[in-house]
Amino acid sequence: MEKYGSQDFYRYKNNNNGTYDSMSWEQVHLESKRVSKALLSMGFGFESNIGIFSNNRPEWSITDYGILAIRSVVVPFFGTASKDQLKYISDETQMKILFVGDEEQFEKAFWLLNQSDTLENLVYFGDSISSDDARCMNFEDFKKLGDLAKFDLHYDETFEKAGPDDLATIIYTSGTTGEPKGVMLTHDNFMYCFGLHDQRLDVTDKDVSMSFLPLSHVFERTWSFYMMHCGAVNVFLENPKTVINELPLANPTLMCTVPRFFEKTHEGILAEYEKWPGIKKRIFDWSIATGHKLSELKSQNKEPGLTLKLKYKFSDALVLQKLRKIFGNNMRTMPCSGAAIRPDLLRFFHATGLFINYGYGATETTATVACYKTSEYEFESCGTIMPEIEVGIDGTREIKVKGRTVFKGYYKKPKETEAVLIDGWYYTGDEGYLSSKNNLVMTDRMRDLFKTSGGKYVSPQKVELLLGQDKYIEQIITFGDNRKYITALIVPAMEALKWKATQLGIPTDVEKMISHEEINLFIQKRIDLLQEALASYERVVKFRLLKEPFSIENKGLTSTLKLKRRIIAEQFKDLIESMY
Repeated sequence: MEKYGSQDFYRYKNNNNGTYDSMSWEQVHLESKRVSKALLSMGFGFESNIGIFSNNRPEWSITDYGILAIRSVVVPFFGTASKDQLKYISDETQMKILFVGDEEQFEKAFWLLNQSDTLENLVYFGDSISSDDARCMNFEDFKKLGDLAKFDLHYDETFEKAGPDDLATIIYTSGTTGEPKGVMLTHDNFMYCFGLHDQRLDVTDKDVSMSFLPLSHVFERTWSFYMMHCGAVNVFLENPKTVINELPLANPTLMCTVPRFFEKTHEGILAEYEKWPGIKKRIFDWSIATGHKLSELKSQNKEPGLTLKLKYKFSDALVLQKLRKIFGNNMRTMPCSGAAIRPDLLRFFHATGLFINYGYGATETTATVACYKTSEYEFESCGTIMPEIEVGIDGTREIKVKGRTVFKGYYKKPKETEAVLIDGWYYTGDEGYLSSKNNLVMTDRMRDLFKTSGGKYVSPQKVELLLGQDKYIEQIITFGDNRKYITALIVPAMEALKWKATQLGIPTDVEKMISHEEINLFIQKRIDLLQEALASYERVVKFRLLKEPFSIENKGLTSTLKLKRRIIAEQFKDLIESMY
């Protein structure tokens, strides 16, 4: 704070005029200290579990810092959490106070207030509360509770007692495969990983990062802490759906992403590509091919020759820089994790001149275990292991991790903790191996593997990544556990499919289009071509096209945009059965 003082710390969208306002380091320090003192005035302190239920905004992080400074524990909720999820986590952590974001979240939280045995107060980040309940207060009124001078001494005494082994947060996993588990991370887990990232990344106090992934998830939360560590500016985006529109306005240099973000962006680019005349397509293809040649050399830490440099200069002027401008004028690095990504997508965006730093990690490892080095990387991998982190591969090819970033256990779940923390190693449940260049390759989530009735094990991720590269497929999920063959639910890339339907003289009304025999035959032929190299038992035999994509809202995706296999299987049980 002393170093940066009045310089920008945060930026955020002003919903009244559409511009970006800012907060300085001094302001953030003052406001977070007021949060601390207000909490102390209410009796909170060492190991008090305190909830935050909000989308990304400055108040989220200000409250986070305020809670941590008095040795309390932050329990974040995803902004889209259901009432049942709120109650489960609230009951297990026995929290007494919850900070809340928008009106919809306040409505759920107010329901929880009347259902919980422990929750006593709600603090609303908005300007006004749609309730006159004395247990609810807005953020400004809350902060005034600690403004008396006597709480300054209390704050100083509490802060001085803080130590690296204090519990900092309990982050609940997405619950894709059962009951959510609260991952306990200490201050040391976070602080130690900052030093590791300093050895691997080139972030400086001149950088600006867009925060659009949920702060409730370990990836964005740890990254935002790291931005503070580096002195970089963090730009909060409250509505992640507007990210593509906001990037040219905010012009960040960095942004954490997930593979789904690049899938959607690539689909949009291809949809436009289909509308172009032949000459424009050829210029685009040549430019991307040139970019591929340069990026392949970069990935091997090799210098391009003069001829390639000249070709790249032309291709950049004609096409590549225009593609980069989708992400604003200044974007240079985009850390990406959270799920598997197709190597062809990585190669495509690297060809445009963007550095997507793909990596591997988990909530239990305080995010990053491996990521790309800027000088050398393999597109088929998750990069090299972070400094001072150990990774092992056990006899079943399960990835295990050891180091000071590994979590302390699951909150109030000793059996689940003992199952994954063995002799200092965290057993991830992910299958993988180390390549000949010592890069980590994650091949599948072991709990997602299924066995056909013929006794053959199938990797759904392998099949889905293969078929998902088709430009007419937006999302795909496969099934086949204890079945005689593999089936799939497919969400088509609607704009591309409508274009094809128009060519075929087929109505583009979505329901009629996806049920049309000729469209289904067209998709079947494309699938058959893609899976020629698969073993017969791995191939999708039957599929059904869906009219709506899986999303957080329809409970098909987790808040980090991973498919919820069990929930989708239950939602579409009858449709899946119809394929057998």
